[in-house]
Amino acid sequence: MTQPDPSELEEREQQRREDSAARLFSGRVEFLLSAPQLKFLPDPTVPEIAFCGRSNVGKSSLLNALTGRKAIARASVTPGRTQELNFFEVGDPTQFRLVDMPGYGFAKAPVKVVERWKNLVKSYLRGRQVLARTLVLIDSRHGLKDVDRDMMKMLDEAAVGYRIVLTKTDKVKASDLERVANKVADEARKHPAAYPELHLTSSEKGMGIAALRAAVVQDALG
Repeated sequence: MTQPDPSELEEREQQRREDSAARLFSGRVEFLLSAPQLKFLPDPTVPEIAFCGRSNVGKSSLLNALTGRKAIARASVTPGRTQELNFFEVGDPTQFRLVDMPGYGFAKAPVKVVERWKNLVKSYLRGRQVLARTLVLIDSRHGLKDVDRDMMKMLDEAAVGYRIVLTKTDKVKASDLERVANKVADEARKHPAAYPELHLTSSEKGMGIAALRAAVVQDALG
């Protein structure tokens, strides 16, 4: 009897994970609350997956694509609109939460506002026991910026494991995308808390969304 090819088995398992994740996200996904301060955080009863990135990196669009909703996270033409930690519950009963973090690196935000965002994010990352994974979103048109490196360093110091997600890959030529992805991957290897695999996504075209959705569920539920 011929043994299945290992790569074929791996593909089947990946497809199974993607189908399972799609079923979960096709059910209940609801906005829970916005937390402008730590005292407003929901009780830490289920795992949480946080999403962070520069303002205008496509965070809201990615959340909408992952959840299969058109507007569960509000995309804005004004970068930096998300100034609080926004929590979304997945599953009935709730299996885990998605956390939309304030966008960083938006130059037009007042200094006091930026400092307040930074303190909120730092405190959440360092003290949230149920935080299972953070996704760091990087615009594939621009690659890593210093503010991204600052966030990665903060996650390293907080010992919070994170995945790097390249967004808007449909806006970049294949050769440029490969160059940016290789450069980001090389740099990510120097960060102890970074997951070695990059996720290349396009919310508009749906590229990489199923695989990322499966990774989110695996990180949250094991």
